[in-house]
Amino acid sequence: MDKKNYLDISKASDLKDKKEIAIYRAFETIPGIVSLGTLLGVFIFSWILPSWVAIFIICFCFYYLFRILYFSLHQIAGYFKIKRYLKTDWMNKLKTLRRGSGQAWKKIYHIVILPTYKEGPKIVKESLDFLIRSDYPKEKIIVVLALEGRAGGEAQKMAEIIQKKYTDKFFKFLVTIHPDNIAGEIGGKGSNVAWAGKEVKKTTDKFGIPYEDILISTFDVDTKIYPQYFSCLTWHYLMEKNRARASYQPIPIYNNNIWSASAFSRVVSTSNTFWQMIQQERSEKLTTYSSHAIPAKAFFEVGYPSNVVSDDSRIFWKAYFYYDGDYRVVPIYYLVSMDAVMAKNFWQTIVNQYKQQKRWAWGCDEIPYIMFGFLKNKKIPVWTKISHTYTIIDGFWSWATAALLLFLLGWLPIFLGGQKFNFTILSFNLPILTGRIMTISMIGMFVSAILSTMLLPPLPKGMSQFKKIPVLLQWIFLPVTLIIFGSLPALDAQIRLMLGRYMGFWVTEKVRK
Repeated sequence: MDKKNYLDISKASDLKDKKEIAIYRAFETIPGIVSLGTLLGVFIFSWILPSWVAIFIICFCFYYLFRILYFSLHQIAGYFKIKRYLKTDWMNKLKTLRRGSGQAWKKIYHIVILPTYKEGPKIVKESLDFLIRSDYPKEKIIVVLALEGRAGGEAQKMAEIIQKKYTDKFFKFLVTIHPDNIAGEIGGKGSNVAWAGKEVKKTTDKFGIPYEDILISTFDVDTKIYPQYFSCLTWHYLMEKNRARASYQPIPIYNNNIWSASAFSRVVSTSNTFWQMIQQERSEKLTTYSSHAIPAKAFFEVGYPSNVVSDDSRIFWKAYFYYDGDYRVVPIYYLVSMDAVMAKNFWQTIVNQYKQQKRWAWGCDEIPYIMFGFLKNKKIPVWTKISHTYTIIDGFWSWATAALLLFLLGWLPIFLGGQKFNFTILSFNLPILTGRIMTISMIGMFVSAILSTMLLPPLPKGMSQFKKIPVLLQWIFLPVTLIIFGSLPALDAQIRLMLGRYMGFWVTEKVRK
C-alpha cells in the first residue's frame, strides 16, 4: 500500500488486502470491547467476586478524584491565560515583532472557509460581520462561503445575495458549491471543506500568493471570532519555528445563544469548552477540534479529508502520519464563539443534543486509524506510538464509562454480592468511602460553575438578572447530564463502530431566538 492510500483510509473495507482488512476490523472493535467489557465486567464480578469489584470501584474513585483535581488546576490555569490573551494587544505585538523588522505579518493572508448547509442568512451574516470587525487588514482575508449542492436553489440564491453585499469587504469573497454524491465521499463538513479548499487554491495560485504566507481557518458557519483572532493567530504562526508543520487551535466557547439555551445544553457545551481548555494545557496530547487553522502548505499537501465524519481531528492525524510524526498542534488561548444546541422545542433540543454528542463521540474511529497508521509508519518512535494510543483509548473509555461507574454502578457489589459479602467490613465501608470521595470531587464541579459564569457574555437587553441564577444551579444536574449526553452517546458510537454500522454526518440544526 502506498503512502497516499494508507492516509485516506476511513474504514476497514477501504483496504484490499484481506489480512489488513482483518487487522483494521479488529482495531475497530477495540473501543467497544474495552468500554462494554468494563461495564459488563463490573456486573458479572459484582456477583462472582464482589470484594474485588469493591476494591476496583474504590481505586477508580480515587483515580477519578486525582484526575478531577489535576484537571481543575489546568482549568484555572487555562482561564487566566484566556483573560491575559484577551487583554493583549496582538496587533501591536505583530508590529513590534523582531522577525522581519515588524513587517513579516503584512505578508500573511488568511482564508476563512465557512461550510454551510441550510442555515439561514442571519447566521451567515452575523459570522461575516464579526470577520469585518476584526483588527486584521481585510485586504489580507479571503472568505469562502462553501455551499452544499444538495441544499438546493434557495441556498444558492441566499449565497448570491450575501456575496453581493460582502464581496467588497474582503480581498476576495468566493462562493463554492460542493456537488452531491461524489464517489468515496461522506456528505458533510469535511467533504465540503475539502472541495472549497481545492477551489480557493485556484485563486491563491492565480495571484501567486506563496503557500507559506497563507493560513486557512476552517470554521463552523456559526463561528464568531473575537476581534483579535487573526492578529493573535498570525503572531503564533510567525513565532513558531517549524510553522508549516503545525495546526493552530483556539478555544471554542458556545456563547452565541447561551442565554437562550436549555440548562442541559449549557452544561454540555460549557463542559466541552472546559475540556478543550484542559487539553490546551497538555499540548503534547492536543489534536485539532472544531474551528482551527491550518497552514496552506499542509492543507494542500496532505489533502483535507472528505471521507470521514470527524474531519476536524482526522486532518491532524493525517498530517501527523504524512510528515512521519513531525506535526503538532499549537494551543492558542484565544476565543471563538459558536452556538449551543437549541431546537424549536425542548424535546427536539434533547434529541439534537444527543445526536451531536454521538457525532462527536464517533471520533472513536480515530483509534483504528492511528493504530493501523502506527503499524504502517516505521519512522515514528515506538514510545510515541504507545503514548498516543493509550491517550486516545483512555479518553474514549473514560467518556463512555466514567459517569456510569461513578454514579450508577458503585453499589453493585452490595446488591449482587450476596449475604456473605454484605456482612463484611468492606461492604459496610464501600458506600461511605465512595460517598466521601465523590463529595471531595465536587470541587471540580464548583470550579466549573464559577469559571462558567466568568466566561459568560453580558445579558441581552431586557433580560432579568435573575437569569444568572439557573446558570449556577444547572451544575447540580451534571451527573445526569454526563450519563445521558456523555456515556450513552459514546457507547452508542463505539458499539456502532464495533459492529461495522458506520455513521454518516449529521448536521446540527441552528436555531436562534
